[in-house]
Amino acid sequence: MSTEQERGFTFYDRELNPSFLSYARVVREARRRGRYLRSLGVRPGARVALIISENSDFVLTFYGAITAGLVPVPMAPPLGPRQRGYAETVVGILQASGAEMLVTSELLAPFVEPLRQAVPKLRYVTFVQSMRENIDQEFLEWDEPFTTQPDDVCFLQFTSGSTSRPKGVIVTHGNLVANARAVMVEDFVVDPSTDVMVAWLPLYHDMGLIGFVCFPLIVGVSSVLCPTLTFMFRPNSWMQLVHKHRATITFAPNFAYGLVARRQKDVAGLDLSCLRVIGCGAEPILADTLRLFAKTFEPAGLPPEALMPAYGMAENTLANTFEDYRQPLRTLVIDRELYEQHSVVRLLPDGSARRSLEIVSCGKPFAGHEVAIMNKDGELLEPGHVGEIVLRGPSATRGYYGNEAATHELYTRDWMHTGDLGFVHEGNLYVSGRLKDVIIVQGRNLYPQDVEWELEQIPGLRRGGVVAFGVPREGGERVVIVAETKAAVTDELREAVEACVAQVTGAAPADVLFVSPNVVPKTSSGKVQRRKTRAAYLDGSLFRDARTPKTATPERAIPADAE
Repeated sequence: MSTEQERGFTFYDRELNPSFLSYARVVREARRRGRYLRSLGVRPGARVALIISENSDFVLTFYGAITAGLVPVPMAPPLGPRQRGYAETVVGILQASGAEMLVTSELLAPFVEPLRQAVPKLRYVTFVQSMRENIDQEFLEWDEPFTTQPDDVCFLQFTSGSTSRPKGVIVTHGNLVANARAVMVEDFVVDPSTDVMVAWLPLYHDMGLIGFVCFPLIVGVSSVLCPTLTFMFRPNSWMQLVHKHRATITFAPNFAYGLVARRQKDVAGLDLSCLRVIGCGAEPILADTLRLFAKTFEPAGLPPEALMPAYGMAENTLANTFEDYRQPLRTLVIDRELYEQHSVVRLLPDGSARRSLEIVSCGKPFAGHEVAIMNKDGELLEPGHVGEIVLRGPSATRGYYGNEAATHELYTRDWMHTGDLGFVHEGNLYVSGRLKDVIIVQGRNLYPQDVEWELEQIPGLRRGGVVAFGVPREGGERVVIVAETKAAVTDELREAVEACVAQVTGAAPADVLFVSPNVVPKTSSGKVQRRKTRAAYLDGSLFRDARTPKTATPERAIPADAE
């Protein structure tokens, strides 16, 4: 049983050296940083951009801004000196948020002046190193009382940009408390005296920031934070930290469970029986991935019933539905033909038909929250019919900062559009793909994830580096595949890809383009950017990274009016 003094954040650096800050100390240090920020001249309500790679500095500065009445704008730090499009993304977010201040590291000092020239409203820049040096000063010249109301803006969460240019979601204090209560008080009932959370998720993304920085402080449960890059280079560190801290709760996207299961060669010495909630969300969930993870760590005592698929989005603060973490993984096997051609769900016995599709249940909505399925005419559909997932409840945010047009499109009546496709069966939500990513081939609605999942089973293609999208051709649409390869491309590999696409879609692909590793555009949270990949394919820029000559010229594969 942990005492109140023992609860707080444990921060690991990239070499996995830990440091602990109790929540009482976090609050004290945050207030000092808040005073420091205010001493520089910014006023309450000003947006403060944060580009901070160290988790401890990020958390203290994030809370420091909030305690001072400022509005933090978390942003992804660069992954490397030559990261494509990074400067453009940063400028876009700074402009969209109206940020007056930037807090970053001295390592990015050469990057700052060009930003100030591109964003004239950015009047203040300070570095976390200066904040550390001045942390003991009390800044008593600023002693203005500041109170917070539920409708006040807490921070701006910029969307990851997997489908469009990033937009700043307005997250209020009321949204945070409502979602935290639904998740951690009413759903899996967190006990601060016994529960411990572990994550390696990026803190500028909603799952990491809200789930493992905001929620733990709200309910008083300890949180262990590992750098994202450390996990990427050392996936085994995740379960090692779960074992070391006897963690009971962890979350990650689907790809992470597959990655750690494939990389974990030996589970000797690991005891994962402590885990009771193993959440999975933020991207489409594959049943086979979760089964592989459960099988890999079964010898370490991992309870398979703890696997908990979830569904949510930044515009709904974080989460909206959870599966029951005390029950085995729930899936439906359905008739693929009816699903793709008529948007109707018909259940099949497991393995009863070659053209079947297995979809994972993401559970029921939280108390006071609702999930429904809507057609393109704004009509709500009955269970068993496929359409757009819509949400409503106290976690729904008011929309996008400074973007009335996008906010207007976000709602139909009081239902929030998600842009995701799915259906409801026996009260449970099943998610199948993105509305705008659907490819219509010979009258069938094809979901790119289905094609990508099948292709990723082919040896030689990189998991998480395969993208399928549609292009107009011959009065309809045809599928184009862009795939990162692990090694040299052979005729056999190309033939295997073409055969797989034909089997899944019923038609040969219009083109298959093999590219080098790390070429496929991804969001800061690791999701492939299909529309950005499609745009790079159409304008020809993607061909610079082709590993072999493309199978068709743009003129042959795509008509002139493709766009």
